[in-house]
Amino acid sequence: MKEGTKMQFDILTLFPEMFETLNHSILEKAQEKDLIKINIVNIRDFSENKHKKVDDTPYGGGAGMVIMPDVVKKAYNSVQTSKSKVIYMSPQGKLLNQKKVEQLSKQEHLIILCGHYEGIDQRVLDEIVDEEISIGDYVLTGGELPAMVLIDSISRYVEGVLNEESTKEESFSHGLLEYPQYTRPEIYENIKVPEVLLSGHHENIDKWRKEQSLKNTYIKRPDLLKKYKLTKQEQEILEKIKRSATTRKAPLKKRRRR
Repeated sequence: MKEGTKMQFDILTLFPEMFETLNHSILEKAQEKDLIKINIVNIRDFSENKHKKVDDTPYGGGAGMVIMPDVVKKAYNSVQTSKSKVIYMSPQGKLLNQKKVEQLSKQEHLIILCGHYEGIDQRVLDEIVDEEISIGDYVLTGGELPAMVLIDSISRYVEGVLNEESTKEESFSHGLLEYPQYTRPEIYENIKVPEVLLSGHHENIDKWRKEQSLKNTYIKRPDLLKKYKLTKQEQEILEKIKRSATTRKAPLKKRRRR
């Protein structure tokens, strides 16, 4: 790990070319500033087979191929340090959420293992993996895309990558979804930016944003409200939102039979 780098990611994969997308935008700038370092390790490079074979048929039968343990262990040995934490991207892992993202951003060195085909021999997983993480209850062709999601989400919380204010107000940071955002032009297709945002009255703007945040969460992700501890003021705002939503729902009129 380069001195001064705050976070190093080592990605163990069979498809290193997939990670080109990490060399753009915010992550590109973060790497240029040595705030993060992303190193791609090709597991196939550690195969001693003349054809660079890394997988074989599963014991017990079944479809697909399983990645052999020895090549994974050698790839791991090439980058592991005393500060390494190994994450295996797997649909069997715990679901990634904002709390986990913020926890992992405090690490110095993450080794991310990407499975493929029918997976990786369990013996090496039991030996080197600290944690399994999933990005959703569905199955992908490999762990590469989930690894990119993990790196992107964690990097945003590494000190210096983003302005601190950018991560404070976004969705999930405080358990609620974010409020709507607006910019110029002030009027777009006859729709004007909410008047309160033009007022310059910061207290009223904060109150409006809190209300919109609660409204967004109530409409789009009501399940989050079950985990969120509402203040008395927020409870009052939410009740107002619920009454308003109920009022807008006009009852269906039955057609009269003729």
